[in-house]
Amino acid sequence: MESRRVSITKIFTFDSAHRLIDYQGKCKNIHGHTYKLEITVKGFTDNNGLVMDFHDLDDIVSNQVLSQIDHLYLNEVFDFNPTCENIGIWIWHEVAKHMHNQSSSMEKLVLWETPTSYITINKEDMI
Repeated sequence: MESRRVSITKIFTFDSAHRLIDYQGKCKNIHGHTYKLEITVKGFTDNNGLVMDFHDLDDIVSNQVLSQIDHLYLNEVFDFNPTCENIGIWIWHEVAKHMHNQSSSMEKLVLWETPTSYITINKEDMI
């Protein structure tokens, strides 16, 4: 089969608490979320027809990201205001720096803070 550019996406969930700094709404108080994280990687398929093994992507996200933030109070983890936007940027950098496959790269990240509210980061946003 010929090699083609393909995007793959893996979805994760994690639970964390935070409070927003210098914010006047309800979120100035400590509260928690069940976040939903979607990571999309894009690249050419290899000889086995894979862009990246889903298991390898799972290992990167689980070991480099979720292990640092799942079931934790994010204000004690980060030295920045833990908004959904800032958390998404941090996750992007953590995943991207552990992608060792030169034929694929991070394409998109979606971080859902609630079932109706999310942020999106695309590759071109991070250049």
